[in-house]
Formats: sequence, structure tokens, C-alpha cells
Amino acid sequence: EALQSYLVLLIFVIAILLGILVIKPYAIMAMLTGMLNFGGMPPSDSGLEAGEAASNDESDTKKVESNSVLTITLETLQIPEMTDNVDKSPFESEKVMGIQTLVQAIDHAKTDDKIRGIAINSRFTAVAFSKMQSLRQAIERFKQSGKFVVAYADFYTQGAYYMASVADTIMVNPAGNVEFRGLAAEIPFMKDLFDRLDVKWQIYYAGQFKSATEPFRFNKMSDQNRTQMREYIDGMYDMYLADVSKSRNIPVSDLIKIANDLQVSNPSSAVKFRLVDTEGYYDVFQNMIRRKLNLKEKDKLQSIALTDYAQGVKLSMGSGKDKIAVVYAEGDIDYTTSTADGDKSGTIDGNRYAKIIRKLRQDDAVKAIVLRINSGGGSVLASDIILRELNLAHQEGKVIISSFGTYAASGGYYIAMASDSIFAEPSTLTGSIGVFSMIPSLQKTFKTKLGITFDSVKTTRNAEGISVNFDITDFQGKILQAQTDSIYENFLNIVARNRHKTRDQIHAIAQGRIWLAAKGKEIGLVDNIGGLDDAIAAAANKAGLKTYKKTEYPKLKNTWERIVESVTGQKSTPESIKTALIKEELGEYAEFYDFAQKVKTWNGTQMRLPFVVRIR
Repeated sequence: EALQSYLVLLIFVIAILLGILVIKPYAIMAMLTGMLNFGGMPPSDSGLEAGEAASNDESDTKKVESNSVLTITLETLQIPEMTDNVDKSPFESEKVMGIQTLVQAIDHAKTDDKIRGIAINSRFTAVAFSKMQSLRQAIERFKQSGKFVVAYADFYTQGAYYMASVADTIMVNPAGNVEFRGLAAEIPFMKDLFDRLDVKWQIYYAGQFKSATEPFRFNKMSDQNRTQMREYIDGMYDMYLADVSKSRNIPVSDLIKIANDLQVSNPSSAVKFRLVDTEGYYDVFQNMIRRKLNLKEKDKLQSIALTDYAQGVKLSMGSGKDKIAVVYAEGDIDYTTSTADGDKSGTIDGNRYAKIIRKLRQDDAVKAIVLRINSGGGSVLASDIILRELNLAHQEGKVIISSFGTYAASGGYYIAMASDSIFAEPSTLTGSIGVFSMIPSLQKTFKTKLGITFDSVKTTRNAEGISVNFDITDFQGKILQAQTDSIYENFLNIVARNRHKTRDQIHAIAQGRIWLAAKGKEIGLVDNIGGLDDAIAAAANKAGLKTYKKTEYPKLKNTWERIVESVTGQKSTPESIKTALIKEELGEYAEFYDFAQKVKTWNGTQMRLPFVVRIR
């Protein structure tokens, strides 16, 4: 059984590696012909005219009863930037609501007479911190209306508690707990695994902080990576503590002591140290809400989930002949040759996005483009195609404003380099201006594990190109390193021109290093701290618009279109169904499956954020 497990693991790893450079032979050629990559990090209906905001299908809209409570549960919620801009099964009809829609729905609930209050009920959440901040800020604005906000959970993880801490009253199950211990970043390292499999990773990089290859080179963090990760999680923790301190009226120093000494070990201690207000079971929580609604104990509570409520809210997109186009660029930046792959939601296909921007550039009614970026990067070729179209749009008089979401790093930062100004969320991770090339050799693996050897006849010393069957020669290695350095230099110069700095000034803050938004503003990578609404307002101001209509891109397929494409196979396949099932089985480890799938698409030189990072 042990041998069988080992062989399965070996075959799996080899399959991934073969997928990179053997099954896709054009990827080998790409290394020497310019299909290079910035990096992505393992961390929104359509029957309308392209780009117009989709109206909600009335069949999906649930009625809001009078005297209702808006319920927020984030336990299994995937939140893209734009509604439904995610890769999902073609047979999955339920909409995945985007963060912008959810925030606007909470803002709308402030003045909705049918909504009397908000109940937050989450035990845990995997939602990105930047999106939790946006939701939390919207709830704070909701409280200004005088309506109540209450929270309950059987237990609270740190993420769930962060959301709950904004409530007027927080209740926890008497048999539960509140997790409050500080943040930690976990990065898996696989060097020892590949050593055992005799896989040789040949790595070339520019930037001492470019840590994406470290899991393949080391079995622990380098000093440089430890430094940047420390600054990153410390910055996030400072924001976490500041928000909790403000809402709970507990000094930050006290919160730090509570976490350091693990003073909260049960519900009674959580009450003692004022993290929660009271202990109680769910029926007690419901009766508390009834009292706030002036209901009797046996009266039915009316509630509606935020995701359902958001589908029924008719949001204003403005009016007038002038337009501001909001282009949501989220996911890995890819260069695809397949129409189906290029149309995949949750991915930034270079040619697809270039076509969108070109259309906006040629539309005289579009006065400004706001690029909402949530990406750690991807293909250099695709990134440059997108940037070219944005530069042309800017040259023809369009205002270009970039708005950063959770990530806007490497290629995600690169495509913002046509902007008049850049806005970033407080917890945006940005920068990561660095380059690497990472190519495996399976020569020893094939020989020692499978008994396979390769030989060749060639007309020149480099005729076989880069092959996983042979180690890279010293000459080839020098070429790859020179190519890596050249891409890095080009990246530095493009950033320097847009940010009005010298190449050396950018090099000093680049080298693959990641930065939180506040530090990014301090060193000149971003201009303002603010959200998408701030960026849109800035675009309107710079374009001199007092009234305008907002349009949103990309155009997304509705459920019927996705099903037809899946059945016919013309533009998509049931692959997403298989992926969804695998992810459901893997649970929290699905991110490693995602990474394995992405590795198969890495062609040539990469600019990527650090591997898979878990903030716990």
C-alpha cells in the first residue's frame, strides 16, 4: 500500500510537470520566443448590450417582507469583484454576488423601511480581508441610520469575529469559544519532496525578494521573504486591531495582551475581556431580535439573506450620454489561443480584455475607464497587450483610473501603468515587481524512478531547445538569466515612466518585494487610499463629468449560454464541473489543487507573488 501510494504521488507530480512542457510543446518554444509571464497569487445576466449592467432576473428575486432582518453569513461565500465573474459549473444557476453589489445592497438597506436591522451569523469565513473590510465599513454606515446590528455564532474564528465585532451586541454560544490569537502566515515548501522524486528545478530570477520560487529551492523562508511577510501580516494585524478596538472600545494594547496571553479561552472569558457582550443559545438570540422588532416570543421572524436581498435591489447606474466604463480585471492574466478559455470568467484573457478596451476607446461616449484590478499577474504578453490598448485609450483622451482590490501585484500592477492615478484599498497587496524563470528537469526522475532514458540527434547544439528530458546547459542557463534580467529592466522602466521616478528609484522598492497599500502610497506605487467608488468619483472629476452613466465589463454569459456551450463543446466543456467536485472534496486544501493546475500553464519567465500563503 505504501508503494502504491508512492507511485500514485510520483505519477501525479510527473503528470503536472509533463503538462508544463511535454503535453504542451508550444510552451517550450515560448521560453525563447517571448511568451513570458508575470505571476498570479494563490490569493464578478447577460442578455443585455455588451457591458451594460445586468438587471436581476425577477425569478431569482425574493420578496422582502415588512419588519425584516438582513442576515449576513460568510461561511461558504465566494465573493468576486463583479457578480458571477467566477469560474463555475455551467449547470450552476445560482448567482455568485460580487463585493461591489453586496456593499451597495447594504447601503441601500439603510433607507429601506422594510429592513429593520442586520444579523451577522458566521462561525468562520474565508473571505479576503480587503472584502471583509468593505463589508464592515458598509455595516458601519448602516448603523448611522439608527437601525440595529447584532451578531451570533456558536463559535468565532478570528475572521468571523472581525466581522461580528462591528455589531452593537455580540452573543456566543455558552459551549462555544472566540478565537483571538493574532495572525500567522503559512507557506508550504516542497523542495524535499522534489528531491526525493529526483526532480531538478532550474531557476533564474531577478529581485532578492522574489520569493515565488523559494518553495522549490528551500525548505524554509529566506531572510528577505521573512522580512516582507512580517511587514505584510503586521500591517494587516494593525488594521484588524484598530477596527476591533474602535468598535469594541477596547485599547489596542489590551487586545494585544489578550492575544499574546491567550486570555480568552471560553465564552465567559470572552465576556470578561469584552470581546463579546453575552453568552446565549440561538433561541435566546432570536428572542433578543424579536424584542428589538417589538414582536412577541412566538411571532415569526422575517429575514432575508444579503445575497438574496442584493439580487432584488435595483441599483442606479446613472444617466446621460457620457459614460464611465468600469472594467473588472480579476484572476490570473492569461494569453490563450482558445476562444473558450479566453471567455472563461474569473480570468483576464489578454486578447479578450484588449478587445473590450479597444471598443471603449472607439466609443466617443466613454469619457473615462476605471480599471478595477484584483490580480497577482500572469502572462507578460497578455499584460502588455492590455497595457498597449490602455495607453492608446489614454493617448486619445480617455481618463484612465486604476482601483486595486485584494491584489494588484506583478502583472496586476503592470497593467495599471497607463493610469492617471491609482487608488488602493487599505489592505491591498501590491508591488512584487520582479522576475523569475523556473524550468524542471526530469532526466534523473525518468531514469531512477521509471527506468527511462533519452537520447537525441541534432543539427546544432541548441536544436532540441528547452526540454524536461535533459538538464539545461550552462549556455542555455545564461540565455535564460539574461532574458529574465531583460524583462525585469523593462518592467522597471515602464513603472518609472508612469510613476515619474527614475529606474534606480523603482529598483530600490522593486526586486519582487510586496507592499501593503499604505506603504505603497508612501513609496509612490499608489496615489490614494480608497475604494472603487472613490476611483469612479476621481474619474468623473478629471473628465469634467457632472452626470454620467456607468457601464460594467466584461459581459458575462447567462446560465443558458453556459449550459449550451458545455453540451455542444464549442466554447466550454464540463471541465469546470470536475473542478468544482474536486474542490468540494478537498475543502480548505483546494487552493493547492488550484496551484497545481496553474503550474501547468506557466510558460517561460514568471513574475509571481509568493506561492500559496495562508494567513491564519
